[in-house]
Amino acid sequence: MRVVALQMSRMYALAKAGCALLGLIVVCAVMLLPVERNWLFASFPTLTGDANEASRASAGSTSVAVVETVQEREQRALADFIARRWRIADSAATSFVSIAYRAGKQHSVDPLLILSVMAIESRYNPVAESTVGAKGLMQIMPKFHLDKLLDHGGAEALLDPEVNIHVGAQILREYYRRLGDQEAALQMYGGAFDEPTARYAAKVFDERMRLEPIRQRARKPQTGQSA
Repeated sequence: MRVVALQMSRMYALAKAGCALLGLIVVCAVMLLPVERNWLFASFPTLTGDANEASRASAGSTSVAVVETVQEREQRALADFIARRWRIADSAATSFVSIAYRAGKQHSVDPLLILSVMAIESRYNPVAESTVGAKGLMQIMPKFHLDKLLDHGGAEALLDPEVNIHVGAQILREYYRRLGDQEAALQMYGGAFDEPTARYAAKVFDERMRLEPIRQRARKPQTGQSA
């Protein structure tokens, strides 16, 4: 009996120790879980913060306004004015102004003069054709300028604004070189070289005077931009 009692006592002690150990494990687990939870919550803001920051950076990179160059601002202002004054589509006005600037640079002609000739000749109608055969924006007579049209496919190419404007600028430059005077060059362009009052040239110059202030205003430094 004494042996049995001793064994029972030992089993009781072991059971008591086991329960104590289990209790300790449970307590540790309870204490550890908040730590893990807090660690996770502490980590998530950093991750979401990084994601939000990346999202804001991405949005910022696409929403930053592209700063216009002076020439782009100039062309936009002129196109806006021409579209309103002559009641043509904004897209058409933008295209004509852009081509005039390219042609002016290539042929050393003031783009405002090119635009002014367009206004007087066709009122910015790219498919205009006169009864005497003049075609397009700058009303070019193909029979007098066949050499300039060889690389463009002939007279019908003059209904293409790009071709018409470039050939028109080329003609203006050629007449100016020949005569050494802008008024005389314009009079020859308009087929009125011998007309004593130079009315055609006066009309072109008047139109150019309407465009020049717009160009000058566009060239002034804008608020928040450098010159």
